Amino acid sequence: MAQAKQQLMQQVSFADMREGKAADFEFLAGQMVEFAKGLPERMLAYLENLGNDCGGLQITRLEHSLQTATRAHQAGEDEEYVVCALLHDIGDLLCTHNHPEMAATILHPFVSEANHWMVQHHGIFQGYYFFHHIGLDRNMRDQFNGHPHFAHTVKFCEKYDAPAFDPAFESMPLEAFRPMLQRVMAKPQRSVYKWA
Repeated sequence: MAQAKQQLMQQVSFADMREGKAADFEFLAGQMVEFAKGLPERMLAYLENLGNDCGGLQITRLEHSLQTATRAHQAGEDEEYVVCALLHDIGDLLCTHNHPEMAATILHPFVSEANHWMVQHHGIFQGYYFFHHIGLDRNMRDQFNGHPHFAHTVKFCEKYDAPAFDPAFESMPLEAFRPMLQRVMAKPQRSVYKWA
């Protein structure tokens, strides 16, 4: 019966959530499930925007993301890790000063705690390679020394992120990562929403 009501509804009846009825929110839950299925496509479309900016690099931000993910894939990392590598800098355009947090927030429902932490902290760990050139402490990452995911994040930056600025490197095309994104984002591992 609830499903039949949901199918008949085209939109909710309220203009103020405090006035919503159970049928409204059941309908919205169904809409959210359908909308969530498009997340991989929205991520791919947003990644394409990174192809419009080099930020002074020899390659675009998109190419850097593709290189990082390609290197991880070629090294035999699992799909979840490769997707993290692909999306690790997705926040560059909108969150210039805290892009790792944006990527980590997007990935949080779909990835392990280790990979989430790696993405969330990769900016400070990547700083090991350049902070000392801009007046910052290259060892800023040492504040996390002893953390269970410290070595995991060092490895990500050293093997995949830091060397991924090479204009001669042949990356896999963005399209090659579509099935990986779809599989990793198919079902959240953790979510505050019961319908997810």
